Amino acid sequence: MSEQPQVQDHPERNRFEITVGGELAGFADYRRTPGHVDLVHTEIDPAHQGAGLAGTLAKSALDALRAEGVQVTPSCSYIAGYIRKHPDYLDLVPESARAAL
Repeated sequence: MSEQPQVQDHPERNRFEITVGGELAGFADYRRTPGHVDLVHTEIDPAHQGAGLAGTLAKSALDALRAEGVQVTPSCSYIAGYIRKHPDYLDLVPESARAAL
């Protein structure tokens, strides 16, 4: 992969998207309510799997949501696992839901 991946929030589609060379490589779907985002599903196109894009997508989405000041529910198993491996994001999860991680 020679092109740097780019992650952008697309609120009109309720998802963060990751592109490589302008081509959609994956996405993380979410549901928003005031002050809260539920990350429900993450998917990377099979042609791009194994390149670390899911981790890049998760990190970028969580960083953007932190900057927004919202709480995050990681309903997506990949995002939940990412937060377990990177506990510096645990503060984004409502305290009542942290034990489930």
